[in-house]
Amino acid sequence: MIRTLRAEDLPAVTAIYAHYVTESVATFDEVPPSQEAWRAKAEDIEIRGLPFLVAEVDGVVVGYAYAAAYRPKPAYRHTVEDTIYLAPGRTGQGIGRALLKELLGLAAQAGARQMIAVIADSGPESAATLALHASEGFTEAGRLRHVGFKQGRWLDTVLLQRPL
Repeated sequence: MIRTLRAEDLPAVTAIYAHYVTESVATFDEVPPSQEAWRAKAEDIEIRGLPFLVAEVDGVVVGYAYAAAYRPKPAYRHTVEDTIYLAPGRTGQGIGRALLKELLGLAAQAGARQMIAVIADSGPESAATLALHASEGFTEAGRLRHVGFKQGRWLDTVLLQRPL
């Protein structure tokens, strides 16, 4: 089931993201944000009228996705950036696709005209994320080379874009 984030989901969201911060290069964060930081992020997203979704299986949050402001300058106000993370062991089950499909529709309803995905290109680790976005109509808009350094290696980011 895909639904809107509730306050009681924040511990699960915090834990899912912490896994990727400490165990992967999917995010360039190096210290997992606190639950209070997640609460503030969720409130900001809600104030902007944008979606923050969770995927729930048998009463357990197994993933989340949200659309947030792409950049803070006012002219970007109709462009959003998507974020999707799944609990360890929950990839390859269609959960990410379900979250992204719902996110696309709700972001469009909220008035967004473009969605950007910024994906750390880590070779095989990022292949599924790139493929998921491509399957939903995202196209590569550019690549920033060697802009992140994590786990002892330089990483590119791939910028994907999709009109809403």
